[in-house]
Amino acid sequence: MTFEDLGLRPELLNALTALGYEEPTPIQQEAIPPLAEGRDLLGQAATGTGKTAAFSLPVLQRLPAHRTDRPPVALVLVPTRELAVQVSEALHRYGRELGARVLPVYGGAPIVRQLRSLESGVDVVVATPGRALDLLNRGALQLGEIATVVLDEADEMLDMGFAEDLEAILDETPEQRQTVLFSATMPRRLDALARRHLRDPVRIALGREKAAPGEAPRVRQTAYVVPRGAKPAALGRILDVEAPTAAIVFCRTREEVDSLTETLNGRGYRAEALHGGMSQEQRDRVMGRLRGGTAELLVATDVAARGLDIEQLTHVVNYDVPSAPESYVHRIGRVGRAGREGVAITLAEPREHRMLKTIEKVAGAPIAVEKVPTVADLRARRLDLTRGALRESLLTDDLDRFRVVVETLTDEFDLMEVALAAVKLAHEAAGPVDDDEEIPQVSFRPERDGARAPAGRGGDRKPPARARSGGGAATRLFVGVGRDAGIRPGDLVGAITGETGLTGRDVGSIEIHQRFALVEVPESAADEVVQALRATMIKGRKAQVRRDRA
Repeated sequence: MTFEDLGLRPELLNALTALGYEEPTPIQQEAIPPLAEGRDLLGQAATGTGKTAAFSLPVLQRLPAHRTDRPPVALVLVPTRELAVQVSEALHRYGRELGARVLPVYGGAPIVRQLRSLESGVDVVVATPGRALDLLNRGALQLGEIATVVLDEADEMLDMGFAEDLEAILDETPEQRQTVLFSATMPRRLDALARRHLRDPVRIALGREKAAPGEAPRVRQTAYVVPRGAKPAALGRILDVEAPTAAIVFCRTREEVDSLTETLNGRGYRAEALHGGMSQEQRDRVMGRLRGGTAELLVATDVAARGLDIEQLTHVVNYDVPSAPESYVHRIGRVGRAGREGVAITLAEPREHRMLKTIEKVAGAPIAVEKVPTVADLRARRLDLTRGALRESLLTDDLDRFRVVVETLTDEFDLMEVALAAVKLAHEAAGPVDDDEEIPQVSFRPERDGARAPAGRGGDRKPPARARSGGGAATRLFVGVGRDAGIRPGDLVGAITGETGLTGRDVGSIEIHQRFALVEVPESAADEVVQALRATMIKGRKAQVRRDRA
C-alpha cells in the first residue's frame, strides 16, 4: 500500500515524497482512512509506530488550504513539551503546501508569544494540558470551532495527574467534534475516559501479534539507549567495536539513508545507500559491491531491502526502533541463517522503552540493553583485533622468510622487546584510534506513576523519590494551594513535569496541607520550577510559588 492508496490530497503527497517517506506504516494504513472520514478512533500503539503521521495527516487532509480564520480547528494534547515540539514540527512539515498554521503551546516558553500567535490566528494547536487550560481560562484559547481533538500518549497524561485538566478542556470543545485517542496501554480509567468522550470509535491495536514459530533466528539482540543527536557518533563507535563482515543499517526515510551513508563514509567505512529513489541499475550496482566485498555497510529503507538475501551478512542495525514489531522480526531474520550466529543492534531513544518491550514480546526473545562503548572500550577492541590477526598469522602463514630479521635483532635486544615492537607496528598499521569523542551515557526514562499517595499526619504526602536524576541537593518549594483547592500529589507532579524539563523521578517529597503544599525539587532546577508554576494554573487556580522559608 502507498500513501496515494490512502486518498491523501496532492499537497500532502508532495510533502511526504519530499521527506522521503515511501510507504505507510501499519498503523497509518489502518488509521488514516477512518480519520479522514471523520470517525472517532481509539488506538493502542507505542512510540515509534508512526502514530504522529497517523493522526496528523487526516487533520491536515480536512483542513481548508490557506485558511484565514483565527480560532483553531484542531487541538492535539500531549504530555510533555518535547513531544509538543516534535508533533508541531511534523504537522508543519506535512502541511507546508497547505499554509497550515501550527502553534506549540507548553510551559517554559514565553506566554506572550503564544498569546500573540493565538490572536493572529492558528489552525492547529499542539499543547500540554496545563498550559492549554491556562490559556483557556485567560480567554486566549478559543475552542468553539474545534473539529478534531487528539489525545496523544493519553495514559502518560493520566499518570502525570492531568485527568481533570483533560476533562475540563474537552468540556469546552463542541459536542460534535471528532475525538482521537492514542495510548501505549489501556488502563481502566483511560477506558472510562474513552467511553465518555468517544462516539462509536474505530479501535486499532498494534503490536499484539505473535511471531511465527521458528521465525526468530539465532541472533544476539542488543539495544543501546542514545539521544537522537548522538546517534551517528554512537553508531560509528558500535560498528568499530563490532567490526561486522557485512551489515545492513535500516533507516526510516530516504533522506536519513543518504545523510547517514555520507556520515559513515566520512568515518572511513565503505557504506552504500539503497532506497526507493534509486533506479534498478543503481540498486544492482550497490548489491554487487556488497556481495563482492568492496562495500561492507548497506544503509537502506525497509522497502528497498525487501527480498535481499546476503550470505555474508553478520549484523542488522535498526538506526531507529522499527515502526512495527513485525518489521523487527523480519529484519533480524536476515542474519543467523544456516546455523550461523548473527547480531541485531537497535539504537533506541530514551522515551522508546515501551516500544522496545513490545518488540521483545513479539520477537519472543530478550533484548539486552547495553551502554554505548567508550573510547577505552574501542581501544581494547582494537587490541583484540590485533591479537586475533597475529594469532591467525602464526597459525597459517609461512613466516620463515622473516626469521633472519628476528634473529638479527635478538643479538641486540631481548626477544620480548622485539615481539612488543612488532605488535606495536602491526597494531598501528590498522590505523590510530582517532575517535576521542565521549558519547553521553543515558538510560530509558523511568515509567511515571500516578504519584497519588495516601494521606498521613501533617497532610497528604508523596514519598521521596528513590533516585532523583543527577542526584545533588534538593530544595523545598512553597505552593499556595492545598487540600481546600482539591490539590493532590499527582496534580503537583503533573504541573512540574508538564511545564519544565523535569521527570516524575526528579520530584521529591510532597506535603499537602489545608491551604498550601510543600514540594521538593532539585536545587539546580528550583528557579525554573518557581517561574514555570507561577506562569501556569494548578487545577485551574493561580498559586503563589516561592522557596520555602522554613
